[in-house]
Amino acid sequence: MSATVPAPARRTVEDGAPLLAVEDLRVHFRTERGTVHAVNGISFDIRPGETLGIVGESGCGKSVSSLAIMGLLAANGRVASGRALFDGRDLLPLRDSELRRIRGREIAMIFQDPMTSLNPVMTIGSQIREALQTHFGMERKPADTRATELLDQVGIPSARARLKDYPHQFSGGMRQRAMIAIALACEPRLLIADEPTTALDVTIQAQILELLRALVTDRGTALMLITHDLGVVAGMCERVNVMYGGTIVETGAAEQLFGRPRHPYTLGLLQSVPRLDEARGAKLRPIEGAPRDQLQEPRACPFQPRCRYEVDQSRQELPPLVEIEPGHHVACFNPVPADEWSRSRAVLP
Repeated sequence: MSATVPAPARRTVEDGAPLLAVEDLRVHFRTERGTVHAVNGISFDIRPGETLGIVGESGCGKSVSSLAIMGLLAANGRVASGRALFDGRDLLPLRDSELRRIRGREIAMIFQDPMTSLNPVMTIGSQIREALQTHFGMERKPADTRATELLDQVGIPSARARLKDYPHQFSGGMRQRAMIAIALACEPRLLIADEPTTALDVTIQAQILELLRALVTDRGTALMLITHDLGVVAGMCERVNVMYGGTIVETGAAEQLFGRPRHPYTLGLLQSVPRLDEARGAKLRPIEGAPRDQLQEPRACPFQPRCRYEVDQSRQELPPLVEIEPGHHVACFNPVPADEWSRSRAVLP
């Protein structure tokens, strides 16, 4: 990254200590139909220089939990309980004025939909400069130089000329790259990337993932990668959290989850991925059924209605997240046999 970005003194995380530790986070939304229990008591941590993947289908609470940590919930949302300790400081009770000093500088987020996240009446250059001027007090010229470098790094051609363009003058993929440039502007300690490569072609996707990988390696940035793309998770992440129904149902090292998935939902996700090395005409194994109604607080296993491994206890109690091997935790009363995935024909390469 460019040396033009000032490096103010920051607190140093002790060796081995998490940069961010989320404890029993619960998020509710008020709606006309009742209270939606979007996130139901999740706990996880991430350390400097680590990449943590968060996967799960739409509506499982991946993005909501991140927005809660950033203090960016919608007006009808609230954090019902929990803590989010960033470098030992709980973010959740902070006032918005305090969070503004952290957002963008210490923690940055790449939002999923750049069209609604970028300001349509501000040029791309001014939106990048805004972060640099707000957090570092940069003058216009060095801020423009830094903005040009960032756009060039994320693959925007004729970067200096495009600083004067507005979001509507960029293609969908270019808007996504501009959003990434804004997030990287201040070289944050924690980067939350919510589907950062959704609108990108494979060439630019590889370039962006390499940029994120370099940020983690060279700067020790902690990267929280929220995505549906299991291939990206397998190639980028050391640890993975699998979410379903607002809970974490399985967590562990990427090698554990991709090699020995033990929760039925994790197994179902992997078995629904198409493979290039399968015989022509081979059928995928979709997860049947639909997610549960989250208007009710979960009292039983949230995946039970769709699970072929369900037992009576699954209908009566909420399974705790327990360790089944070092570093590998599963919330299931009847985990998938350890060799089930190796016997399946849908194994990821």
